[in-house]
Amino acid sequence: MRCIPALVFFTASTIFAQTPEPGTLPEHWPTGGPQCMEMQEFYIHQYNPNFYILRQSGCTDYEKPFLYLIFGADKAMLWDTGSRNARVREAVDRLMDRWLKANSRAGIPLVVVHSHKHGDHIAGDKQFADRPDTTLVQPDVAPVKAFFGFGTWPEEIRTFDLGGRVMDIIPIPGHSDDSIALYDRRTAILLTGDTVYPGRLYVNVNDFPAFRKSLHRLASFIDGKPVAHVLGNHIEQTSTPFTDYPTGTKYQPEEHELALSAAHVFELDRVLQSMTAPKQVALRDMSIAPRTPK
Repeated sequence: MRCIPALVFFTASTIFAQTPEPGTLPEHWPTGGPQCMEMQEFYIHQYNPNFYILRQSGCTDYEKPFLYLIFGADKAMLWDTGSRNARVREAVDRLMDRWLKANSRAGIPLVVVHSHKHGDHIAGDKQFADRPDTTLVQPDVAPVKAFFGFGTWPEEIRTFDLGGRVMDIIPIPGHSDDSIALYDRRTAILLTGDTVYPGRLYVNVNDFPAFRKSLHRLASFIDGKPVAHVLGNHIEQTSTPFTDYPTGTKYQPEEHELALSAAHVFELDRVLQSMTAPKQVALRDMSIAPRTPK
């Protein structure tokens, strides 16, 4: 298990230390077997007492997406609702009930947001549509802009407060036109959806200029800030550099770790800025994969 060290960062006018809330990540994540009858639909990991990571089993869907549940003093936020064939509300409700009991709380409002609108990140939305005390932000540009109060999309960066826990919302269209990243100031974790993760970064060739700008925006945002981990929503790379698992793989016993770093964001930004047109590029821990929409 790895614990986050204290981090120091600098600005032009001030020098100060900031220690993000510590947390741990597992050495390995269950994927999809090899014995599916033994697998839960969701594996839940406590990063720290107010930050949880859920991974959907590959036995339910090969996408095996990660979801994130984060608690503030006033609200909880669920980042994505998973892919097909899983009872995500059941898993989330059970986890929230445990958190409420541990914190001697009767209840807490839930806000459901999405990294983007692709099907493997929104399939569980219907399960939350009638959940009490729940706000479900519809996965598309207009609802996202309205909910977070964006005036100038995608250049503007907005904040959202869960109650003593401020989140920065950074627009990063390119993988999808509504893609966003989330920076949790309390843990210094950056959530990047399908835009940065250890796997195939699918780029809509028609939106390549937007993708380039988005990565530069993201790199500029984190420059000078502490970043404990960059956490995406999938793992497709193996533990062998430059090598990924084929699409459709359910069981990944030798997969790459989930966490990337700020250096990976800067590396991806440098590579993209050097391109005038999208092309397939294999990097050590991820690859750029242009895709023409059907």
